[in-house]
Amino acid sequence: MAKVKLGDICEIVSGSTPKTSINEYWDGDIDWITPAEINEDTYIVEESVRKITQLGVEKTGLKPFPKGTVILSSRAPIGKVAIAGKEMYCNQGFKNLICSDEVLSEYLYWFLRGNTVYLNSLGRGATFKEISKGIVADIEINLPDKKEQQMSVDMLKKVWYVIAVRRRELEQLDLLIKSRFVEMFGDPITNPKGWNKVEINDCLECIENGKSFVCAGIARVGTDPAILKLSAVTYGVYKPEENKAMIDENDFLESAEVQEGDLLFTRKNTPELVGMAAYVSSTPGKLMMPDLIFRLNTNENCNKVYLCNLINHDLFRGEIQSIASGSAKSMSNISKGRLGKLIICLPPIELQNNFSDFVNQVDKSKIAVQKSLDEVQLLFDSLMQKYFG
Repeated sequence: MAKVKLGDICEIVSGSTPKTSINEYWDGDIDWITPAEINEDTYIVEESVRKITQLGVEKTGLKPFPKGTVILSSRAPIGKVAIAGKEMYCNQGFKNLICSDEVLSEYLYWFLRGNTVYLNSLGRGATFKEISKGIVADIEINLPDKKEQQMSVDMLKKVWYVIAVRRRELEQLDLLIKSRFVEMFGDPITNPKGWNKVEINDCLECIENGKSFVCAGIARVGTDPAILKLSAVTYGVYKPEENKAMIDENDFLESAEVQEGDLLFTRKNTPELVGMAAYVSSTPGKLMMPDLIFRLNTNENCNKVYLCNLINHDLFRGEIQSIASGSAKSMSNISKGRLGKLIICLPPIELQNNFSDFVNQVDKSKIAVQKSLDEVQLLFDSLMQKYFG
């Protein structure tokens, strides 16, 4: 199939920002979109969060793009994509594609959606990466006839709908656990149930450090020794596939190996993500903790699943972040000393164990949903490869 350049089948346009210091340009009734308003689930954009006035349009010299335009963020970040559901305006963070009669906007949407990594590789600039109008115009795409384009779009939409449903199911199961936590234990800050308050040190046998070694930039092959990346714990779910191969296998230390039943804690990360925990229900062998992760070994008074869900709960995140050091622009760090002195509510161990049993049951449902999601995602990826190469 012949490839064509986007510049040959689309008109590429951008926008700009009216002066924010002039109030008369803002809070009107004209849609003006920014990249921050587009996320992974965005498909058709019908309305913008911020609005501008007709005066702002005229004084800034803005030109609208029509309904059906494919909206592509060109910086901070590169690769967010959506379709305009109506005529609107945008800021300078986009290179938007007004489609000719040769290409369906939805077909182009899915092409760009599946090429985020490639789009980012095209970015240029020292301070932050950006793709120019010229770069976008030179991108090549497989272009079958419009009937075949529509068939591809219809199939991708059907499969993506199933993916979205499975993701929502996982979100609902996570929400169920958080809701059950509050139902059983109350707000961990206001402590309406009057539980004993203790330092985390009183719940722990010890806090173990991970190790730091020079590693390869790729994941391990098979069961070779490796060290976890910070992302293996960052989002509160243990992901053993997030690892880096060890350059010297002789550096492997059994004392730092992750074990089933471990409670891992990220001691260093961005201010928003520092101090997340993940419970290890199962793990492959020969994976070590890095020095950015602690292992929290609880005593008989504290259930690891309870402590993990307390640490990660939205209601308690402020307490965790308050013990981190470091500026807002740097990586934040939580020391053993500060973590150990953090005050938490400690319900009776029997109640903690009941909550852990509930979480284990929900996790079984999550495993089934995740398996289904993985299968559908594999199908989606194969279709993207088939249609776009």
